[in-house]
Amino acid sequence: MLEVVALSALTTFLLGVGNGAAGEIGKNLTLSAGALVRRTLGRETPLPDGAEERRELAGRVHAELGGDARRAGEWARLLEDSPYAEAEPSHGVMPPAPWAFTNQEKVLKQLVREADRPWEGRPRTVLLSGPAGSGSTSVALRLGAETRDRFPDGQHYVDLRGAAGGTGPDSAGVLLRLLREMDVDPDLVPATEAGRERLYRRFTSGRKVLVVIDHVTSAAQIRALVPSTPDVLLVVVVSGPPPLLEAERVAVPPLADRHAKRLVRKVAGPEHAARVKAELPGVLERCRGNPFALHAEARLLTRAGAGPVSGGRPEHPVRAAAHAASLRLGPEALRLCRLTALGGWPSVSAGLAAAAAGVDAATAARLLDEAVEVGLLEPLPDLRYRFRPEVRRQLAETATAAYGVAACADAVARVLDALLALVLPASRAALPESWRTEVPAEHQEASGAVPDGLAVLAAEVANAARGVVVAEEHGRIDTALWLARALWPLQLKAGHWDEVLPALRDAARCAEERRADERTAAALHFQLAHCLGETGRWERAARAARAAVTYERAAGHLRGEASAVELLGLLSLNRWEYEEAYARFAEAEAVYRRIGPGEEGAADLPRALALIERHKGRALRGTGRLDESRRFLERAVDFFAGRTGAPPEAYNRARALTDLAETLHEAGDDAAALDRIAEAEPLLPASAAPHRAYLAGLRRRCAADRA
Repeated sequence: MLEVVALSALTTFLLGVGNGAAGEIGKNLTLSAGALVRRTLGRETPLPDGAEERRELAGRVHAELGGDARRAGEWARLLEDSPYAEAEPSHGVMPPAPWAFTNQEKVLKQLVREADRPWEGRPRTVLLSGPAGSGSTSVALRLGAETRDRFPDGQHYVDLRGAAGGTGPDSAGVLLRLLREMDVDPDLVPATEAGRERLYRRFTSGRKVLVVIDHVTSAAQIRALVPSTPDVLLVVVVSGPPPLLEAERVAVPPLADRHAKRLVRKVAGPEHAARVKAELPGVLERCRGNPFALHAEARLLTRAGAGPVSGGRPEHPVRAAAHAASLRLGPEALRLCRLTALGGWPSVSAGLAAAAAGVDAATAARLLDEAVEVGLLEPLPDLRYRFRPEVRRQLAETATAAYGVAACADAVARVLDALLALVLPASRAALPESWRTEVPAEHQEASGAVPDGLAVLAAEVANAARGVVVAEEHGRIDTALWLARALWPLQLKAGHWDEVLPALRDAARCAEERRADERTAAALHFQLAHCLGETGRWERAARAARAAVTYERAAGHLRGEASAVELLGLLSLNRWEYEEAYARFAEAEAVYRRIGPGEEGAADLPRALALIERHKGRALRGTGRLDESRRFLERAVDFFAGRTGAPPEAYNRARALTDLAETLHEAGDDAAALDRIAEAEPLLPASAAPHRAYLAGLRRRCAADRA
């Protein structure tokens, strides 16, 4: 019986392929789709970049299926096993609204009015803005608390502070954070911006949802989130001058004196009424209706021994509050805060603060807690802390005046050294056998004491990205480049491409401009190419990979050159350019075989060649040369099974077996394919749920074709 494949389903699938689920299994599905497109159309057809081109491709494929029952069945089963329809969003939970929220009812009514107005095809987008400390975040959170019934399908809050980029994440990064907030399985989060936007719009279509994006710095960050359905309200929160954005503009005004008094009294509590009464005129004058400043000074009034604020005070209310809080700290704690504020670190641990101040970690932890008590720092999960931007600037500026330029530069240098001491051993511990994680001699021994290198790197990735910029500004070029190179395990093993990308862009540029040695420049361009390729920026990825090849050749580094050429092949493979991919893999193999006995990379050569055989087998499958594909993949399976004398590698063996099963299935040998699937499944770790699901789908395809 001819199975009917709807054009709409085929279009949705091809729009998702390549933009869809990230990771190895997403790539497997992409390659399966590319091979099936080639068989259906009778020629190699590169994966189109644009949505319209993919719709056109879906139309061409659909037209070929009308009279071909076997091919239609293949497509039907491939679409049935697609993961792109599996993800479903959570309802989301907004952070709690501030307990002491006071009198912004007029602003809240404006927001609710936008949610309730007639749709008329106009997106419900609100730009909620005010100066630093104005309480715009509090208003957005209060809106969530008061409108739960209006948005029963979800309320989602994303705070863009603390991102790796200096100005926050780009549009793709914002979508990633939002999908994480929606509890999408990491293996189902699309790798590209287009795929993420498509998933976001599917999640919100037909649902009543509130989305709040806080601390936005540019209109470009939220361009992909503007609602296209009537029941979604997007609230864009900006601290400072609002960007140009087509949206309903709602300004958060300062509190009037009577409401400011109510806020101070509410925070301080009735037991401090006498002190509040005495200090209130000065508090009102300094804070000028700024809720953050009022809240901070009210908390200070509750502290024993707190006296009137005196001395020169900054004009900005938030800075004035920081000044007032600084006067409540002892000199040791104030010095630590000022020196830690230098460098603009997205967050700090007790260890980094200790380095800044030149004290031990236990002392730093105690002093940081003191700073939290007076409101200079915000506590974060996992014993980390961060400054509000205006508070950080106030502290950094006073640090220079208090301690001098040289002392401040030394503090930044100590933090950079501490970052290197964290991330370099962590990188080596995460990938102890890789030549790409070799570290300077002074950091080699420390890697053995790192229990979870990936966790350390994930905690410090934003600081490492900032450290690349700071180190370059301070003339520490080697430090900048090592910080970026240390992130390789995070992008390879954990898929943190969006977080790593800012550091790699800055470091690769720095390596070029500062004429770093060729091997370092090659390593950074390789990492950049890998990251760009994983996020679907194909042309830029290919340029970076070609630069890596050029640098490795200049350095005479055969292993590095072959690896970079191999990466070019993988980029072509993932774009369905199978002939080009095979040529690149053959070129990489030729370079690998130029490595002689005892030369650098010789010990890695057997494994590298086994991986090349696997890649060549995958490329040949895409060209339809299935007998050759099987031979290459069988050799790769033998190597990773330990049959050639090399140590066995269970996961790589499972990956090669999966590829072999795909080739056998396409060759019509479904019995052998099922055997390879059964051999692969026990090799997979418990964490490999997407791979198991993919094998289950492949088993269904094989069983259906045998029936």
